[in-house]
Amino acid sequence: MEIEKIKRRVADIDRVRKTYNIMDTNNNNNDCIPLDQRRLFLHADETEVIGLDDDFNMLQAKLLDHDLPYGVVSIVGMPGLGKTTLAKKLYKHVRHQFECSALVYVSQQPRAGEILHDIAKQVGLAEEERKEILENNLRSLLKRKRYVILLDDIWDDLKLVLPECDSKIGSRIIITSRNSNVGRYIGGDFSIHMLQPLDSENSFELFTKKIFTFDNYNNWTNASPNLVDIGRSIVGRCGGIPLAIVVTAGMLRARERTGRAWNRVLESMGHKVQDGCAKVLALSYNDLSIALRPCFLYFGLYPEDHEIRAFDLTNMWIAEKLIVVNSGNGREAESLAEDVLNDLVSRNLIQVAKRKYDGRISSCRIHDLLHSLCVDLAKESNFFHTEHNAFGDPGNVARLRRITFYSDNNAMNEFFRLNPKPTKLRALFCFTKGRCIFSQMANLNFKLLQVLVVVKSNDDYFCGVRIPNTFGNMSCLRYLRFEGDIYGKLPNCMVKLKHLETLDIGNSFGIHPSGVWKSTQLKHLRYIGFNQAFNSCCSISPFSPNVYSLPRNNLQPLMWMNDKYFEPRLLHQLINLRKLGIKGVSDSTVKILSALSPVPTTLEVLKLCFFRDTSEQINLSSHPNIAKLHLNGKMPLNCEAFPPNLVKLTLIRLTVNGHVVAVLKKLPKLRILKMVSCNHMEDNMDLSGDGDSFPQLEVLHIQESNWLSEITCRDDVSMPKLKKLLLVIDSNVRLSERLAKLRI
Repeated sequence: MEIEKIKRRVADIDRVRKTYNIMDTNNNNNDCIPLDQRRLFLHADETEVIGLDDDFNMLQAKLLDHDLPYGVVSIVGMPGLGKTTLAKKLYKHVRHQFECSALVYVSQQPRAGEILHDIAKQVGLAEEERKEILENNLRSLLKRKRYVILLDDIWDDLKLVLPECDSKIGSRIIITSRNSNVGRYIGGDFSIHMLQPLDSENSFELFTKKIFTFDNYNNWTNASPNLVDIGRSIVGRCGGIPLAIVVTAGMLRARERTGRAWNRVLESMGHKVQDGCAKVLALSYNDLSIALRPCFLYFGLYPEDHEIRAFDLTNMWIAEKLIVVNSGNGREAESLAEDVLNDLVSRNLIQVAKRKYDGRISSCRIHDLLHSLCVDLAKESNFFHTEHNAFGDPGNVARLRRITFYSDNNAMNEFFRLNPKPTKLRALFCFTKGRCIFSQMANLNFKLLQVLVVVKSNDDYFCGVRIPNTFGNMSCLRYLRFEGDIYGKLPNCMVKLKHLETLDIGNSFGIHPSGVWKSTQLKHLRYIGFNQAFNSCCSISPFSPNVYSLPRNNLQPLMWMNDKYFEPRLLHQLINLRKLGIKGVSDSTVKILSALSPVPTTLEVLKLCFFRDTSEQINLSSHPNIAKLHLNGKMPLNCEAFPPNLVKLTLIRLTVNGHVVAVLKKLPKLRILKMVSCNHMEDNMDLSGDGDSFPQLEVLHIQESNWLSEITCRDDVSMPKLKKLLLVIDSNVRLSERLAKLRI
């Protein structure tokens, strides 16, 4: 109603202006086009390849050549030229022509075991075979399959234990590297494709595309010739390096579109790009506000080519008070942190790796050159140190705030042996495969430590690490994450951590202390538990006797909860709950959830797992804020069962008939529909309608469906926004012509 009032007022103002012939008195100088900051947070196509069409066509022809020696294509060139972008486009374009595929990022310190494990998982090697004799099992599988594998950013002559590509089978390996000798070593001279900088016209086209990505102006029509000339000069200083061009464009989008503002950038760039595009990247960092700089430097704490979850970043920023709001509102702080991440993405300093169902960033990466910039700048400002530069000036070590270890040696133990009193330390990151991760922690005083991240690689399934009984003094700890082969129960002293906000051991085999519910500041609790999937609630089982007497707390996810402990009053306690998962859902729980207002209004994600048939029909139509719904198990579906604003729906092992499909077609905001192991009552699933079938659906994922032989869409107006059809079914399922084109 308020919006309608505003619209009417705007219309009245425009009518009065025309009536009295009131002209626009703003400065008509086209040199000034103010920037709408809100548009910075929109996202565009992050996989564009401009000026590389000829390279793409040549590589595709070479890759599909039956006589390709060694079956290898090597894309080589200096940093920032777009090798990864080009390789990923090539990989995505051809992978459907192969039986299996894998894309692996390789760091400067590659671990062969991790690379092989990643490849094995993506090409479909069974979990049991990945745990024992991995190399032989993977080799045996790939000898039988026609595969394509992309290895991105190889630094050294890495000998992978892969079978030689048989030209008759047609398997292929794509590599990218800065060193042509690496490509020559792996695939021979014929495999080399040397990528060159862009010419002036393609450079300016890329610059233009990035400048006008986030607004309604799609060309230079409304800009003065002076601004165009300055833009061309700026592009010229980037030396044809795409990374320098897109980062510079991102920096300029955050400024007014005036000749004066752009000239200041041009003057600060110097007369040539020094050391590749290092000058431009450093300039982009200096262009960040004081508040954004530490958030950007935080990316350097992770190893190169690491895929970083947005959840981790934003919560660590908040834990270290890099993101602060005056109101003390936690949700407001999280929204601000999300805005900061979007701002870094809009400046092209960060690359989006994955997005969530609602379009928000799920995970991201940082280019190797920008990662190196973070490490160098962090060392200069003493923001953080790596294991390679921490053994220096004792004065610097005494003031050390953050340190990260990501190599295979015992650098962490050596560092703390020489520096037993890291009293200033705020954040400790350790990415290692060593067994001695915790050997020094128990006896050290971490009284100011706020963030602790320990990631144990799964290079060896038989050398897990046990959690010690003591951690030392960590009374200020706010964020704790363990990942990998880490076993045991966290010590009970963890309960005394009054400031703990995030406890994430969901990707490890750790067990949380039973009194963790007493942590009143706890917001995020992720826990799965080894061999306890059905008895863990991230986890409320076993419940502390006084759980229902707890004060209203900040807990946001509750995954998974045992049904026998579920009562309505628990939901009244958890007033900030956003994600809820319940295992073994009973009739009584179905009744509670089907009531008018049983759950907090903040609830956005609901996951229900049924172990047995229920006689009650669930009805979630009175829950307008639930955007993501996950139903697993046999249960009847009410015709009005679904929340009206549902964006993503996952159905597992449910019975699907024509009536259910008809209901799904009418969901007005459904964008992602996934059906796994569902029993289809009709062999033909007709997705067409009277022009209103699935109005917003973009992704349809059907996997291992029973008794389904055909999927049809009989018109061109149904599912107008459908972009992807992912069909993972053993039997042959016929598709109508339109759906067949969208299958990936």
